[in-house]
Amino acid sequence: MTAVPGARAGAGPGDAAGPAGRVRLRVMQPQITQVWADSAYAGRLVRWSQDFLRMTLRTVSRPRGAKGFVVLPRRWKVERTLGWIMKSRRNVRDYERLPRNSEAHLNWALVTLMTRRSTRRGPRADWSKKQPVASN
Repeated sequence: MTAVPGARAGAGPGDAAGPAGRVRLRVMQPQITQVWADSAYAGRLVRWSQDFLRMTLRTVSRPRGAKGFVVLPRRWKVERTLGWIMKSRRNVRDYERLPRNSEAHLNWALVTLMTRRSTRRGPRADWSKKQPVASN
């Protein structure tokens, strides 16, 4: 399940996916009870999500004292999913005027990805290993 938060240009992290976006997520997907977010979303938003939506908002923060690149828990799943979405050429640049059109393109890319994976025949090829050459 992917939710697409939207924010105006120049908005801070606390402004993205305002209350309307979270309420919409809750109404459309009532089975979702836990959401992960960047540490910039910590604070009142965590309490608000619990009180009004009955949804647990967990923030993922960088370990204290960490220097350089650090793989954050749950964060790599988001980055991997964004990579899959960007394989769809239309999503590389945002040319849409309305956020709902951009959201539709993102959903279409994910539906295409899931459809291709569910109709795949046989096991996934392992591209990291060289395939044996058949001898005559």
